[in-house]
Amino acid sequence: MKPATLDHRSDVLQNSVVVFSNNYLPMSRVNIRRAVTLLVSGRAEPLELETNLFWQLRSPSVTIEVPHHIRLRVSTAERLWKVPPVSRRELLRRDGHKCQYCGAGKALTIDHVIPRSRGGGHTWDNVVIACERCNGKKGDKYLNETGLALKTKPKAPMHPAVAFAESFWQNRPMPE
Repeated sequence: MKPATLDHRSDVLQNSVVVFSNNYLPMSRVNIRRAVTLLVSGRAEPLELETNLFWQLRSPSVTIEVPHHIRLRVSTAERLWKVPPVSRRELLRRDGHKCQYCGAGKALTIDHVIPRSRGGGHTWDNVVIACERCNGKKGDKYLNETGLALKTKPKAPMHPAVAFAESFWQNRPMPE
């Protein structure tokens, strides 16, 4: 195996390792120090998704090869996770701090896609972030009455492990 090349030796500790569950689902990223702890304690094992990808950590007496991907050997119960309540902070996070109608990033407000006065609820699939201009234009109307269109369909946030796994597999290059 060939170690990954780096410009500075201290840069090795700035990298992260992808952690897979014992049933090969990508769970999260951890720093190299945590990965070494998991490997040395025997709670994780190297996982070679791509050959020859590892970093070398050297001390005067030991050289440790840290792979880019590790798999937990122990099975852990998934942490309980509840969908957070609808709040301005969570809406801003979900919508990327952008108006869902025009994409503006200033003077943001909360808009109910189906107005509450017309039976719409304060739920994840009915609330979006909108700038003051678009929210005023939409007012107390349905979308089809205003000519506005949503950039993304509103939905509840997903479990962080599921979101990480989805982004991990989407960002992987396809093998040839």
